Formats: sequence, C-alpha cells, structure tokens
Amino acid sequence: MAYVQAQIPSSKHAGNGVPGKTADGIDLLINGEHYLHTGDPQMPLLWYLRDILRLTGTKYGGEHGENGADLVLIDGKAASAINQAVSALAGKPVITVEGLAANDGTLHPLQQAFIDEDAIGCGYCTPGWLIAGVDLLRRKPRPDDDDIDQLPNLCRCGCQTRVRRAIKRAAAGKAGQP
Repeated sequence: MAYVQAQIPSSKHAGNGVPGKTADGIDLLINGEHYLHTGDPQMPLLWYLRDILRLTGTKYGGEHGENGADLVLIDGKAASAINQAVSALAGKPVITVEGLAANDGTLHPLQQAFIDEDAIGCGYCTPGWLIAGVDLLRRKPRPDDDDIDQLPNLCRCGCQTRVRRAIKRAAAGKAGQP
C-alpha cells in the first residue's frame, strides 16, 4: 500500500540520502488517500488535518466542537474532528469538506445548492454545514425544517434560512438548476 507522506520531515535527517526503517504508525484514510501518522496517537483529528495535512476547510469550533464548524464524515457519519483522536480512526474512512467534490472537480449536489442559494456568509461555518447536510441527506433524503433545525451548526451571519433552502434544493435534486 502506498502512503502519502504526512509528517513534516526532521531537518536532522532530511536530504541526507540515507534510507531509514519505515516507521510504525496509524494508517489513516482521508479523502481517499492513505496517510501514515507516526506522531502522537492522541492528537485530535482536527489538528492533524489542519496542521499536518494542511486541509484547512475543517474549522475549530471550540474545545468541544460545540458549533459544528469542525465536522467531518467518519464512516459516512458526521463527527466532531476535535473530539476524535487519530488513534481511534485507523481503517475508518474520513471525508473532509475538501473531499466532498468528485475527483474530476464536480461539486457535490449540496455544495452546488449552497452556491445556488447563496448560503455562504463569511464562510467560517460553511464546511461544517456542508458535512452536517450531507450526513442528514444520507439519513433522511427528504428532510423537513425540523430535521434541518436539529443540525448542530451555528451561523452568526444569519444564513440559516438560505442553508435550509440549499439543503432542500439538494434533496429535491435541483442543485445547479434555476
């Protein structure tokens, strides 16, 4: 299995051309790519994504993930990235907001619906809304207002009404249509 280098190399041995033993670590599958984490096994997934992989779409949502900005999909279900240690994720597929679009760049229908409905305010909460919305649509293909209102996300820009319309547009299969 080929791994993507995910650790920042040590300057002590970088570039010396001396092959080393392959490090033991935690096999992570993030957005379809395998990564070998050889650092602290208790590192929260959020910091691994942002600081090591430089996948900065997932945002810090408080030390307990209380506003939904740090949501990712783990085994297809929305979960707080700040509350997940990388050691608990071995072999579990993780999808971040960067992994929602298809490999050819085609947006996920919910991403397109967010654009169609102008459901992006400042953008800080948008990745979390997208992840929560994808999870909701997987569980309930035709969500109603109450289902959407139960999502854990907060938006201080006041985009909730447009987010609701975007989720309903995606559910109706009308993303990208006038």
